[in-house]
Amino acid sequence: MLDLHRDPAELTAALVDIASVSGTEGPIADAIESALRAQDRFLVERLGNVVLARTDLGRPSRVLLAGHIDTVPIADNVPSRRDGDILHGCGTTDMKSGDAMLLHLAATVADPARDLTLIFYDCEEVEYERNGLTRVQAERPEWLTADLAVLAEPTNGQVEAGCQGTAAVDVTVRGRRAHSARSWLGDNAIHRSAVVLDRLAAFDARTVDIDGCVYREGMNAVGTSGGVAGNVIPDECTIKVNFRFAPDRSAQNAIAVLQGLFADFEVQVLDAVGGALPGLRAPAAAEFVAAAGGQAVAKYGWTDVARFAALGIPAVNFGPGDPSLAHTREEHVSMTQIREMTQVLRGFLS
Repeated sequence: MLDLHRDPAELTAALVDIASVSGTEGPIADAIESALRAQDRFLVERLGNVVLARTDLGRPSRVLLAGHIDTVPIADNVPSRRDGDILHGCGTTDMKSGDAMLLHLAATVADPARDLTLIFYDCEEVEYERNGLTRVQAERPEWLTADLAVLAEPTNGQVEAGCQGTAAVDVTVRGRRAHSARSWLGDNAIHRSAVVLDRLAAFDARTVDIDGCVYREGMNAVGTSGGVAGNVIPDECTIKVNFRFAPDRSAQNAIAVLQGLFADFEVQVLDAVGGALPGLRAPAAAEFVAAAGGQAVAKYGWTDVARFAALGIPAVNFGPGDPSLAHTREEHVSMTQIREMTQVLRGFLS
């Protein structure tokens, strides 16, 4: 059984050594469930491979602590390996060190100042529909109530507030086919797509300050396809565009921006999901930022804090590890940082 009282860095290694690529989280969920039930002070439920636990101490506020337990595919980096202060292995950063931090605190904060809800969920690294939080929202919505949510995604020691939204579209440029030996009889769609690229390069991306957190938008071509054969002038070219937008925009507004920018082309919406406002003016969020050193920065990228924000719960990202190492073969985390961040969160919960 997992020993939740042990050093959270050692607990991280134990979690990493239980392989849990998305869709295969059963063994790690079993281990987490057994360890939490052994604490004998939580109501524990199992929903597929989601493990939920909560206290009911009658405290004046509730904090929701959440972490996903799946990883991307292993790249010859399980089991874990130590090199001085550095712990190597799949999931060390994203995000088993964060899970270990939460599990250790669940066992060792004996008299929390706030009631606690803990959610360890599966399939975060794959499709939105498979994400364990999607199932919790549908089947156990009463578990998703709190005054603050802390998602232990890697933030390298900082509090990262809110998150960007993301939208993706295909922009299709039409032309006319012709034999490449008589190219003047056709209309080259790939050549015409240069207009799309020019507009992307010239796009005036906003920088937005919300609650002292500065979000930078970005709109970029992330893929292109076109061409028929080596002797044919192409009559179609499609450019995939990704728009990372500040959380003061809705997903609908972001799509409207894309459709307006490419109004003279065919635009197919692939996906769009709104971000999360920082919510740092909420009392529990302000208290947490103060406990963590008094400063928060914007989260670049989308995380599940957006789900909590959509439910009216202020949410922050706070977990060990450098997010730029996530999903890499070289993924690693500082064991000292795991311990230090655990102590920061302990101070807030106590």
